[in-house]
Amino acid sequence: MSVAATYRLGTRLFWRDRTMLFASVVTPVGLAVGLPVLMRNVRPGQIAEVAQLFHGMLAVLLAITAFMNIVVALTSRRDQLVLKRLRTTRLTDAQILAGQIASTVTQTVGLILLSMVAVRFLADVPFPPDPLLFGAAIVAGSAVLALLGAAYTAAIPRAELAAAYTMPIFLMAGVGAGAMGPIPLPSFVRTALDLLPTAAVVDAVSTGAVLRPVLNLAAWAMIGAVALRLWFRWEPRRS
Repeated sequence: MSVAATYRLGTRLFWRDRTMLFASVVTPVGLAVGLPVLMRNVRPGQIAEVAQLFHGMLAVLLAITAFMNIVVALTSRRDQLVLKRLRTTRLTDAQILAGQIASTVTQTVGLILLSMVAVRFLADVPFPPDPLLFGAAIVAGSAVLALLGAAYTAAIPRAELAAAYTMPIFLMAGVGAGAMGPIPLPSFVRTALDLLPTAAVVDAVSTGAVLRPVLNLAAWAMIGAVALRLWFRWEPRRS
């Protein structure tokens, strides 16, 4: 067994869970495609604003499909003792988590690409001028969000609360990226939201910036890796 085995396991379990499919596929893709299409019809000719809205919706896609998906999946498998049983195999801890993170990244990148094609034909949003940068940004952002989500499970007492515990992250990502419209915020709040990893991805996609997003995502990746190593739990807390 290897990372590929846990990758296939995570992917198979994800696509069999109808509740997760609705929450992690239908809802975010519907928002990421539906809102730009709506704005395109309400404000014809404002392609730049429609494109900006779609770029902001990338933060929502990342927050739901990468972060929330892995949080819900890992907490459920932890409480069902699936993770504990996996540790009795020849798989290492790193292989178990790497397979789950890789599965989540693949799903997230696929949904973002699907949304990008959909808004191109339904809302006239142009394809990215730099496809390589766009691809690198969404892959790196998905990986960092999945890593942070895996670490975040340590704060969740039981699986039933997983989705609720991710809502603040979803709201901060959406507001910070402008996906929920222009919301007046104090300068210190805006500065804090700009430090989110989702903001780094939107910055790279919208402006073509490289250095700031790379430094931001690298810092969050280090935080996630350290937190994962120190606090990740493989089985439920005993009452």
